[in-house]
Amino acid sequence: MEFTAKDVMALRERSGAGMMDCKKALKECDGDIEKAMDYLREKSLAASAKKASRIAAEGLVDCFVCDKCGVGVIIEVNCETDFVAKTDDFKALVANLAKHVAKMNPANVDEMMQQQYSEEEGKTVSDVINGAVAKIGEKITIRRFNRVEGIVDTYVHLGGKIGVLLQISNNENPAVAHDVSMQIAAAKPTCLCREDCDQADLDHEREILREQAKNDPKNAKKPEAIIEKMIEGRIEKYYKEVCLLEQPFVKNPDQTVAEMINGRFEVIGFTRFEMGEGLQKRSDNFADEVMAQTKKA
Repeated sequence: MEFTAKDVMALRERSGAGMMDCKKALKECDGDIEKAMDYLREKSLAASAKKASRIAAEGLVDCFVCDKCGVGVIIEVNCETDFVAKTDDFKALVANLAKHVAKMNPANVDEMMQQQYSEEEGKTVSDVINGAVAKIGEKITIRRFNRVEGIVDTYVHLGGKIGVLLQISNNENPAVAHDVSMQIAAAKPTCLCREDCDQADLDHEREILREQAKNDPKNAKKPEAIIEKMIEGRIEKYYKEVCLLEQPFVKNPDQTVAEMINGRFEVIGFTRFEMGEGLQKRSDNFADEVMAQTKKA
């Protein structure tokens, strides 16, 4: 069966694959567009498998709020390069995946990948990711997300490098709530208040402080009780670093965040994602990559 340039364009619009890939698919399938679609899907799965071992430590953090359904979502999706992360296609993919989480409420990433994609009938989220891999040419992974029901504020900083999802008891003071979201982005609290601090983290911090005190010659003759009192004093400073409500407010360090809020609402919880935190980064640069590709040619 013969095919025309219009057929190639039609297949490209439907699949999102490259022009040459569409032309090849039609040639392999004797011009049958439906078979060519299957061919491209199969090839996209193969392409995804080849890219699975590559490092995806760039990407975006994004947030979505559905006021009608009272749901807020924060999500991190990774790709291989900052260049791809800045493209409109990748931004749209991340935004739509956040909407999917809001609507479909997956328990985790594995379950999400098997769900029917809420933005496009007949495809799973896995199909959509594989299609994006084929189109964009990089490994793409959904790393993590959080979904909360209730009143929320969101903040996305530096074009998706940092995102915050804040859950509060009321929305009567949106400007104050947004200040709290920006505080979380800037000051990196790990818990809401001292009662929420992880006991293992506290024990670890105390042990470090105890060793520091023992190794300081100035403390050589101090009684153990005095050293323990010094440690507890430093633990108080630790609380001010990690507990949101006890942190100095970034816009006015003379106030704590709790004092700034002044009872206007209750902070129920928050999630802060920093894109790529804890992930291995690509060590090669663009020039090295070009040279490597040149040697292969």
